[in-house]
Amino acid sequence: MNADLEKKIREGGRISTAEAREIYRWPLALVGELANERRNRAKQGDYDGRGEEVVTYIVDRNINYTNVCDVYCKFCAFYRTETDPDHYVLSHEQIDRKIDELVAVGGNQILLQGGHHPKLGLEWYLDLLRHLRAKYPQVNIHGFSPPEFNHFAEVFGMPLEQVIAKFQEAGLGSIPGGGAEILVDRVRQRIAPRKCDTESWLRVMEVGHRLGLRSSATMMFGHVETVEDRIEHLDRLRQLQDRTAGFTAFICWTFQPEHTVLKAGKAGSHEYLRMQALARIFLDNIPNVQSSWVTQGPAMGQVALKFGANDFGSLMMEENVVSSAGTSFRLTLEEMKRLIREAGYEPRQRNNSYGLVDSAETALAA
Repeated sequence: MNADLEKKIREGGRISTAEAREIYRWPLALVGELANERRNRAKQGDYDGRGEEVVTYIVDRNINYTNVCDVYCKFCAFYRTETDPDHYVLSHEQIDRKIDELVAVGGNQILLQGGHHPKLGLEWYLDLLRHLRAKYPQVNIHGFSPPEFNHFAEVFGMPLEQVIAKFQEAGLGSIPGGGAEILVDRVRQRIAPRKCDTESWLRVMEVGHRLGLRSSATMMFGHVETVEDRIEHLDRLRQLQDRTAGFTAFICWTFQPEHTVLKAGKAGSHEYLRMQALARIFLDNIPNVQSSWVTQGPAMGQVALKFGANDFGSLMMEENVVSSAGTSFRLTLEEMKRLIREAGYEPRQRNNSYGLVDSAETALAA
């Protein structure tokens, strides 16, 4: 063990990529302890009316507006072609019904993502955004990942900056971190050769941040990448965050191999906890880390709160992509709150910018 490096972490010092590789090999319990110290340092002062530490969650709904996609990622079991009998594009009315159900349970955000549809035009997207903003002004539209925006710029024949600005003007509130997978082109060429490269993914985020759109950052690991690739991925995120401060949170999860073309051994919970903890230690400029109960299961999502996470993620009223790959976990709001409380924290509902939207009195009474 490197006592000097451990001391550096406990004191909040920035670690290098070489140090990250060393920490990865340390005992899991120690890496988790250090990540939790980093979590407490980053979230110092996040307490409720009784002095209890807060773990946040959001009530949102994942709406996949289309499953048509011409990228054919090897790790995806969700996409369809236009010739498949079960392909679809949702109408405004179908999307409205989903949002009505969300609002009825106190939700405040939709995660709007789809495949790379080759034929939907610019006005289709702008009309949808204007419609949703006018009808549901209280609901944040967290939508369109970097690969989608690169796809839009190509299909619409427009500069990327102009596309993002038009979406923002029409009602887009923030950008999800989907499509990052591993931000190393050698890996991306193996698992999704038709998807945007690393620089293109990062450029969408940098442009969005410059325009005032906040975003999440993600990593899907446990397939063909190495540990060094994972650390390079984290380093690229940290470098961009140093420039823009636009990432609100980091979320990682393990590859779910069932029903996909890409075949790889399934990474276990031990590996998931180790990488989340390492990410919390390394990403010293991203304030929030979200546990991934959707892929790891509710119990492991709860354990992740002791490995650097301060957020339990979404109630996830609807999820289609991960479940298509054979993994399907569901929670009620009360179950989510119970899991947070059992871990020793006070559950509080948040918005996309991690501001609390329930009053302390409401939370205490729940």
